[in-house]
Amino acid sequence: MQPEDTDPNTDAVPGGHRIKRDYLASGLAQLVNLIMPPVCLGCQDHLGGLDALCPKCWSGITFIRPPLCDRLGSPMPFDTGGTMVSAAASASPPAWDRARAVAHYDGLMRDLVHDLKFRDRHDLRRLFGRWLTETGRDLLTGADMVVPVPLGRWRLLQRCFNQSAILAQDVAGVAKLTYAPLVLVRARTTRPQVGLTRLERQKNVSGAFAVPVSQVSAISGLNILLIDDVITTGATVGACATALKRAGAARVDVLALAMVTEAAFAV
Repeated sequence: MQPEDTDPNTDAVPGGHRIKRDYLASGLAQLVNLIMPPVCLGCQDHLGGLDALCPKCWSGITFIRPPLCDRLGSPMPFDTGGTMVSAAASASPPAWDRARAVAHYDGLMRDLVHDLKFRDRHDLRRLFGRWLTETGRDLLTGADMVVPVPLGRWRLLQRCFNQSAILAQDVAGVAKLTYAPLVLVRARTTRPQVGLTRLERQKNVSGAFAVPVSQVSAISGLNILLIDDVITTGATVGACATALKRAGAARVDVLALAMVTEAAFAV
């Protein structure tokens, strides 16, 4: 006679229900992989696992690694030990406190970001989420809330989604932080930033973002992690950080998938 607290389908061991669920989940995953074999997210070659890149595509991405400028998140030529601040950040301190980006905005990384934004490649989300949480580990520590850079109303209608909001939601879920997509809004319509000089970008987004009065109390005194897809000159995230701090945020850090290096944007 079976004991009342056992199930013949769970090997009659403590935690058997969990073992049964894990076994079924594993079997389902194997079936899915058999029907739709995993492929590289970059070149579509077959892989042994999901949400990954093949070695060739992986080597085509220039990841940003320490030593870094603590304020801008840009690479430094050598490590002097401790917290380092670049000459560019010292000469013109950004509106945010710290910034980090996964990789340089070139090659395959640029193609993957474009695929997410313009080709509805939502299969990239898990990979991007892992990269962001790994790159932003020091920013996530002490963060209270994750906020995406808002998209303009007409661009949102055209695209049907905000890529920064998708990334922010995934990061917040992994880090178990509050995801707050409504605390920052576009206060006015702006021109597309593509093709504008650094100064033109800054003027274009100056005062373009705001925290609604109803949301001010929600961010007062909090440490905000602002998520964007690409940091080009920093004009957009700078305008967002300014709006958040004026509304009472104690700290604003920025986390992005990619960054255009200073040398690549000299004008």
